[in-house]
Amino acid sequence: MRIDKFLNSVNITKRRAVSEDMCKSKVVYINDVVCKPAKDVKVGDIITINFLEKVVRYEVLQIPVTKSIPKSKKDEYVKELS
Repeated sequence: MRIDKFLNSVNITKRRAVSEDMCKSKVVYINDVVCKPAKDVKVGDIITINFLEKVVRYEVLQIPVTKSIPKSKKDEYVKELS
């Protein structure tokens, strides 16, 4: 699954266009490498997002098969790292 679609489907971003712009602005990293919106995400990857105020890291646990998942199930797909 593409990184921009993944961020949207697991409710890290509200819209895919937002996650696509974040990738183009070079604030999204997969395994410490800057990624483009079309980069594929795999189980076990570490996603790092550099927000203005903080840096957030997520570990990919599963890849969703549907377009979106409920917010209550977010913990089944990504784990926030400290």
